[in-house]
Amino acid sequence: MELHARDERAVLVGHDGADEREVDPHTLALGADLSDALHEWAKVVGAVRRTEATDESAGIVVSQRGKQLATRVADAMGLPINYVDPLSGEVSLIEPPAAEPPKPKPKEPTPWLTGLAVSAFVFLFVVVAINALAATLLETSTLLAIGSNVVITAGLLPSVWLARHTPILRWLAFGTAAGIAVGWISLPFILFA
Repeated sequence: MELHARDERAVLVGHDGADEREVDPHTLALGADLSDALHEWAKVVGAVRRTEATDESAGIVVSQRGKQLATRVADAMGLPINYVDPLSGEVSLIEPPAAEPPKPKPKEPTPWLTGLAVSAFVFLFVVVAINALAATLLETSTLLAIGSNVVITAGLLPSVWLARHTPILRWLAFGTAAGIAVGWISLPFILFA
């Protein structure tokens, strides 16, 4: 594919196998800004050609701007583009810029003090809740006291398992898991007290 400036408009010329085809940049997925910039550049090329300026600096600026736009087109399309200098006719191959690998996110420090405080609070809450429910249900039936621990464990463990690697929720998961474990350890003391 080649970038040309013809009749004060930018065109991309490509071969579709048999014929050479000209395509307006607005018909491609280049974005409106890039397409408008290409057409503005082509108008400047037409103005420089009409004035037949002897000042070479205008030609240099037009050529540099065309190469910049060709680089943006190559990047947007992901393909190499031949840039045809509108004033000298020189053809330059413009490769798309190499993609930079994503930068790894810096690892945040672990908030041990805050996290352990949250885990301790959740631990105490779960232990008290499990033991209070088991002690209350023990007045009715021993099986209900054991069943309450089974139901609480079965209900909370899937959530604890899913949250164990989530940065903030892991502290809640640690406290809950420890509370469930201590609840089971303390259940025989409640049952046989």
